Amino acid sequence: MNPETSPFKGLIRLIEHLRGENGCPWDRKQTPQSLSIYLVEEVYELVEALQAGNPEDVCEELGDVLFLIFFLAAMYKEQDHFDIREVVMANTRKMRKRHPHVFGDTIVDSVENVRQNWHQIKAAEKNSPPKAPLLDSVPKKLPALMRAYRISERAARTGFDWDDMGGVLDKAEEEWQELKTELAREAPAFNPKDVALEFGDVLFTLTNVARVANIHPETALSAATRKFEKRFAYMERVSRETGKSFEDLSVDEMHVLWLEAKRISE
Repeated sequence: MNPETSPFKGLIRLIEHLRGENGCPWDRKQTPQSLSIYLVEEVYELVEALQAGNPEDVCEELGDVLFLIFFLAAMYKEQDHFDIREVVMANTRKMRKRHPHVFGDTIVDSVENVRQNWHQIKAAEKNSPPKAPLLDSVPKKLPALMRAYRISERAARTGFDWDDMGGVLDKAEEEWQELKTELAREAPAFNPKDVALEFGDVLFTLTNVARVANIHPETALSAATRKFEKRFAYMERVSRETGKSFEDLSVDEMHVLWLEAKRISE
């Protein structure tokens, strides 16, 4: 669909009006840099809606992200750089080029072949200097867990990886023992900075466990957090129904409720 036709045209005109002389003071003062924070927030809200699985919420959050994308393109158009039409056309060309097995003569026999071709084409597009550090291509502003996953993924493509799951699990156990050693130290030998470093090593290695197991750690952690939230909410609700404040329950009573919540959710 042409972005210059309805309904995209209506969105373009709306943003032009908001940014115009008689528009909204807040919208007029925005810059690409100031909008970047809102874009991150809206993307996270979209991710949350996707994980919750509610189509109506997904539709709304997609709209919010789309609005900001059009808004950003409008600001760059004001500076005579590009407009939303050029964004769409450039991305379409890029996606066609990165799928030579669909739009060209390249033959692939696995998803891994597709992934390898993708990264080779992407590297050629970037036209990076031959000696540019490989890991420089991973955005530094990514959330820490996601960046760790991408860093380890890039490094593994060079062959710098464990031979199998057993190897990375052994490494995880090694890092875990090192963390336990630091935690077991008593003053004055106990050093919070050393503990933090070892804890980070554990997290990074577990990220590699997830990668080797074809699990995205961000998705797995989000699912585990939602599961905990659901069970904890059940505990609070049952506590209220019995006329007790959750905070006033004994540890044993909380444990009983936790086991009940766990049994119900399984």
